[in-house]
Amino acid sequence: MGSIGEATKKLHAVCVPYPAQGHVNPMMQLAKLLHSRGFHITFVNTEFNHRRLIRSKGPDSVKGLPDFQFETIPDGLPPSDKDATQDVPALCDSTRKTCLGPFKELVTKINSSSQVPQVTCIVADGITGFGRQAAQELGIPEVQFWTASACGFVGYLQYSELVKRGIVPFK
Repeated sequence: MGSIGEATKKLHAVCVPYPAQGHVNPMMQLAKLLHSRGFHITFVNTEFNHRRLIRSKGPDSVKGLPDFQFETIPDGLPPSDKDATQDVPALCDSTRKTCLGPFKELVTKINSSSQVPQVTCIVADGITGFGRQAAQELGIPEVQFWTASACGFVGYLQYSELVKRGIVPFK
């Protein structure tokens, strides 16, 4: 990294995927694209997914690059259960209860460092409520990134209408 003056001018995106299969890789691809366009990137994994990434791709996979760093936040999942993210209701409950405080603390810590640029935006997975809430509370612009298919997104947007019409839940 160059001088501190350069750090204050560079755009800095904090990317936080939902910690489930099918969400981390698309967010990583977006983070790499933003990095290639000159952004400083902080990619935030939960501790569970960070350990999983190291197990599958090795410790060098999270060393980062210049202006691309990895950070972790606790997720409340038991480290002994290798399939903890497969229990979707438990994962939703755990991230809802556990992630907001540590994520806000991490962003605050990043913003108090003179070694990296100030966070200019948070890119949160569309179903990561804590990313959106932290951005609002910290006054940082937030972008929601939907990692599922367009069909899945339309279904998500129309779900309340399906419930209202009695189509869902299926009988």
